[in-house]
Amino acid sequence: MRLDPWWRPLLLIGGATPSNSYVELSEDAVNFRFGWLFRRTLPRSDIEEAVPRRWPLWYGVGWRTNFRGLIGLIGSYQGVVEIHLRTPGRVWGLFSLRRLAVSLEEPQRFLDFLGAA
Repeated sequence: MRLDPWWRPLLLIGGATPSNSYVELSEDAVNFRFGWLFRRTLPRSDIEEAVPRRWPLWYGVGWRTNFRGLIGLIGSYQGVVEIHLRTPGRVWGLFSLRRLAVSLEEPQRFLDFLGAA
């Protein structure tokens, strides 16, 4: 994941560091981790689509939600990709998860990998 240096002190509140904030890709699943507040493995078959998106300043950084199914794992305003899920889920037992936005170091590589499925 992309964590800009100026946001790292703020992200430490949830334990997010460059070493424990990442996206792992495999043939069958995508594993998301953002500090100790977010860890989720999604089957690739559950990913309907992934698209680049703009993340406005007023949406903020860190662990974000719009209370309508979007969860953001944002360490940078650059390189944000939004993943649309076939099957909605729950996050932290409170929030609906239908779309997941993540800031990535190499967003195009991530999109290319998912497109090869």
